[in-house]
Formats: sequence, C-alpha cells, structure tokens
Amino acid sequence: MKTTVVYPGTNSMIRVDLQQGEKVKAESNAMVVMSTTIDLEGKLEGGLMAGLGRMMAGEKFFFQTLSANRGSGYALLAPSTPGDVFSIELDGSIEYNVQKDGFLAGSDTIQVNTKMQNLSQGLLSGEGFFILKVSGKGTLVLSSFGAIHEVNLSAGEEYTIDNAHLVAWPTTTSYRIDKASKGWFSSFTSGEGLVCKFTGPGKVYIQTRNSAAFGSWIQQFVRK
Repeated sequence: MKTTVVYPGTNSMIRVDLQQGEKVKAESNAMVVMSTTIDLEGKLEGGLMAGLGRMMAGEKFFFQTLSANRGSGYALLAPSTPGDVFSIELDGSIEYNVQKDGFLAGSDTIQVNTKMQNLSQGLLSGEGFFILKVSGKGTLVLSSFGAIHEVNLSAGEEYTIDNAHLVAWPTTTSYRIDKASKGWFSSFTSGEGLVCKFTGPGKVYIQTRNSAAFGSWIQQFVRK
C-alpha cells in the first residue's frame, strides 16, 4: 500500500495505491473515486462493542473497506471537513491516541480501538471520555481542520496546547488539564480557559484551525 497526498494544504485528499490482494480501511463516506479493480464494502470491524466505542469517540459506527480483488488499482479518499491529510508509518512499537474526526484511513493491518480517559481529561479536555487508540504495523492517515503541524517534545519537555487543536499524539506522551494563565479569571478572559499540558518524549500532531471557533465565527453571519 502506497499513499500520496493530493492537493496538500486546505482541501487535501489521499491517493492510496493498492496491489492485488491489498486492502485499506477508511472512515465511512471517505471514498471519492476508485479503480474498477477495487471492491468497496461497509464493515463493522471488531464487532458491535467496538463499533459503539468508535461512536462514543466521535467516529462512525462502520468503516468502509476497499479491496483490490481483481488487480492493482488506486482510490482517492477525502475527509468531510476542509483541511489537510497526513500519513504516519507505524512500526508496532508506538500506539497513537487520535481525537474525534482525526482518523481518515489506514492499512488493513492496523487496529483502531477506543480508549477511555480519566475523569478530568474526559470532562475538561474537550475530547470526551473516549478517544481512538491506533496500534499495529502499517500506515495511519490522519485528517485535520486546517493544516497539520508537528510539535516535537524531548524527554521531560513540556508544551501547552489548546485542546481544540489536537489531532494525535503517542501514548508515551502524557498530558494533564490545567488553566491557560496563572489565574482563573485571566485564563477565561483570554479566551483559552483550560488547556492541555503535554510532557515528552513524543511528537504531537496539531491542527492549525479550531473548528469550534470557526463555527462561532460563522454563526455571526447566520440570520436568526
């Protein structure tokens, strides 16, 4: 399986080239175009409970699976929101946490499950109690609202990240919820409120735009 980003930036797609017998799984409704050698089917991966867990993490109940059954071919996959796509090669040694709407596609060899966060993270992080946990060997394709930026943390290094900009981070990189400023009043009047403070090592992927803030901006132009 080979992946190539098409139109990188704000309206990206991912081109997935498959050899005969290869498969790729993607979020529901991601397929834009595909070769006639490829078959498309909806699949409830991992059973009923896994599907329900993905729904609680903000993802679709079903995946779509594209299989090159009659020869090699390619497919173009796109996320539902404007933004970028980015692929990570997993070697099986590191698992990734992925926020809702962050998973676009992946090799058939990777596992996409759900993970329950602790009480403070679930209530205050903005990500909810359930997030996706991706593991295994293969290619993971992420999507974002806006472009994707990498924040590299060395061991023990700490960074403050607005929770609405999170896309994915390795399970080896921990975070805690904290106020954005020294005082509570300043934190909320700054517009930031609560933030996530990550501690390395690891590489955190963030998106350059905040979907909630964008929705609020759009709202001012909508006539009631």
